[in-house]
Amino acid sequence: MKILITGICGFVGSSLALAWRSADPDAEIIGLDNFVRAGSEVNRQKLAKMGIRILHVDIRTPSDFEALPNVDWVIDSAANSTVLAGIDGYTSSRQLVEHNLFGTINILEYCKRCGAGFILISTSRVYSIAALSELKVETVGAAFRPANNQELPYGISSSGIAETFSTAAPVSLYGSSKLASEALALEYGEAFGFPVWINRCGVMAGAGQFGRPDQGIFAFWINAWIRSHPLKYIGFGGKGYQVRDCMHPNDLIPLIRKQVSSLVSGSERLINLGGGNQNSISLYELSCWCSERFGRRIVESQHEERRFDIPWLVLDTSLAEKKWGWRPATHINEILEEIAAHAERNPDWLEISGVL
Repeated sequence: MKILITGICGFVGSSLALAWRSADPDAEIIGLDNFVRAGSEVNRQKLAKMGIRILHVDIRTPSDFEALPNVDWVIDSAANSTVLAGIDGYTSSRQLVEHNLFGTINILEYCKRCGAGFILISTSRVYSIAALSELKVETVGAAFRPANNQELPYGISSSGIAETFSTAAPVSLYGSSKLASEALALEYGEAFGFPVWINRCGVMAGAGQFGRPDQGIFAFWINAWIRSHPLKYIGFGGKGYQVRDCMHPNDLIPLIRKQVSSLVSGSERLINLGGGNQNSISLYELSCWCSERFGRRIVESQHEERRFDIPWLVLDTSLAEKKWGWRPATHINEILEEIAAHAERNPDWLEISGVL
């Protein structure tokens, strides 16, 4: 089996590569990265020590694919992965689309050429922000949950947001670029006869995640907490009750290995993968965890909300369980402790991540 992973020096890409190497030492793994992300070189060294071949390739450039060897499968984990991309003043809207959509097209053309299967690591942020913002929430303890006194919209249940929930605009420039990539991937697979799987992932977290508030909120919060870097609850009353679920990227590998060896046919090529209710937490609850682990500190409040922020996003992964027997294996407390131990071992992690 020959596997190519794009964005391999990012947190998700490197985690998938190392977990695959552990699960299948005989697999040949090739990685692509353009190394523009702060911290990429750290992961490059770890991967090289594991015998993983890494090529300096920019997926936005079609000619970079011309000399690549044929592979059996491509796992696409390369993306400008922040909902604020294109509007935050750090990246342009064109750069975002070139990375997340045009890059996907170049990868799909490569799969077409060599007959490789394609797995897209997509995102929960393809779901409609307007529809999620209209959802009534109530406070349970120190966290938001969908209120009981409402008729839940189609695609939402007590288990979370299902694949059938609305993807109508707005979903952010980031979300729309991934949604367009999903559609093109499925069409390419159908038109040119190669297998395609779309994995819509919730927040992923673990040791070694770059600690940026827009892309790695759990790693950022814990690293910032122990270094007394300013922290702030933004919007929704400034209390930190907004909720996300999270999972460890290593939990993807058992499922992806099933996907690459599957002969399953049918229309269900797209699934949600996330932590679900059992691995969900509010920022306030995360602060309580940090207080017990490291000691108390003050978190500021900002009542003004940012664009595209939503109070609650938890994925319903029942389709993944039904179709693949998949559940997240790593409990959220294990994930947080793993991040904390890494933060203590790496006191300069915020600098490496490009935050300071």
